[in-house]
Amino acid sequence: MSESFIRCQTVIVMQLTQFRDVVAIAERGSLRAAARHLGLAQPALTRSVRELERELGAPLFERRARGMLLTTMGEAFLRRAQAVLSEVRRATDEAEQLHGGTRGTVVAGLSIAAHLTLLPGALSPFRKRYPGLQLRLIEGQYPTLEPGLKDGSVDFYVGPRPERPPPSELKVETLFDNTRTILGRRGHPLGRAKSLRELVDAEWATTSITLRAEEELNAVFAKYGLPPPRLALQSQSALTLIVSLANSDLLAMVPAQWSKFALTAQVLAPIAV
Repeated sequence: MSESFIRCQTVIVMQLTQFRDVVAIAERGSLRAAARHLGLAQPALTRSVRELERELGAPLFERRARGMLLTTMGEAFLRRAQAVLSEVRRATDEAEQLHGGTRGTVVAGLSIAAHLTLLPGALSPFRKRYPGLQLRLIEGQYPTLEPGLKDGSVDFYVGPRPERPPPSELKVETLFDNTRTILGRRGHPLGRAKSLRELVDAEWATTSITLRAEEELNAVFAKYGLPPPRLALQSQSALTLIVSLANSDLLAMVPAQWSKFALTAQVLAPIAV
C-alpha cells in the first residue's frame, strides 16, 4: 500500500470525524454536552472544530457564554454534514446486509397517531425479523421532519398526508384512510351526548396531529352551524393530551384509532355524536 493512499485515507477519516463533531455540537448546543455525548475530551473536540474552521476559512459557531450558536456558514455546513453522515450510515448498513447481516440503524419519524396506532403492532414483528437493527424513533409532523428526509438523517415518516405536495425526491404512499372521533374521560358528564350541538358548552383540547388542528375542529362545528368550540388546551405531546383528558372534563377530536390503543382505552372513551 502506497504512502499517498494511507495519507488520503487518513484525511477522509478525519473529515468524517469532524462532520460528526459539528453535528453533535449543533444538536447538543454546547461543547461540553457534545463531548460527553461523543465520549471525547472537550479540548480534543475544540481542536477538531477549530482545525475544520481553519480549513474552511470561516467560523462555524459563535462561542457564547451559554453555548455554541451556528453561524450562517455553520448552518450550511451542518446540512451537508448531516447528508454525508447519513450516506455513510446507509452505505455501511447496505454493505452489512449484502454480507448476510442485519445490523445497522433505521431512523423513523412518526406522528402521534402513528405512535399510538401502528407502533404497538409493528414493533415486535420488526424486532423478530431484524434483531440486529437499532430502531430510532422521532415524534413529529411532516413539515418539521422534511429536512431530515431530504438529507437522509430520517429514513421514512409515517403520518398524515402532507397538505402540500412534497419535493420530487420524496415518495408518498397511502397506507390507510383515517377517521376522527371525539374522546373524553370515562364517566364524562357529556359521555352520552348524541349530537355535536350537545357539546357546544364543553371545553376542548387540541394536539398537533396536523398543524391546523384548531382550524379543523372549528370547521367541524361550522359545518353544523355551531359557534367555534372553546379551546382550553393546546399540546404537542400525546402523553400530555391523554393525561389532560383523563383528569379533566376536556374533550378532543383525534384519530379513531386512539380509542383502540390499550393504554388510552383504559381511561378514555369515544363520544358517539
